[in-house]
Amino acid sequence: MSIPTPPVNGQVIGLAHYASRAALETVLARAGSTFNQSVALRAVSDQGSTLERGRLVGRLTGTLKIEESVAEETVAEMTALKLLTETDAELLSLTDHGREVFEEIRTGGNEIAARLYADIPAEDLATVGRVLTLLTERANAVLADA
Repeated sequence: MSIPTPPVNGQVIGLAHYASRAALETVLARAGSTFNQSVALRAVSDQGSTLERGRLVGRLTGTLKIEESVAEETVAEMTALKLLTETDAELLSLTDHGREVFEEIRTGGNEIAARLYADIPAEDLATVGRVLTLLTERANAVLADA
C-alpha cells in the first residue's frame, strides 16, 4: 500500500519548512546562535563580510518578515556577542568569532541539506526551486498590497 502524494499547498510547504528548520536549530544550538542571527551572518558574509547597518536591518525585515525593532535587536545582540563589529560609519563587519560561528552553521546546514536532498533528481529540485521562488514573489506582492 503506497501513501498518496498530497497536493502542494501551504500546509505541505509549511511542514517541510518547519521540519528542516527544526533540524537546522540543532546546528544553531551547538553554535550558540539563533535563526535570526544566522540569517544576518549569511547576509553580511554574502556582501564580503561588511554591510551597512540599514541594509542588514532591511534584509532581516524583508527576508524574515519581522518588525524593524526585532531586526535592530538582533544586530545589537550580535555586536554584544562580538559576532559583528560596527564602525562610526554604521558599517557592520564580521569579526573572527562571527566568521567561525557562520562557518560552523554553514557546514552543519550543508550536511543537513545533503541528507534532505539526497537522491532527489536535479530536475525535480530545479522545479521545486522555481515554484517556491514564484510563490515567495506572489506572497510578497500580497503583503505589499495589504
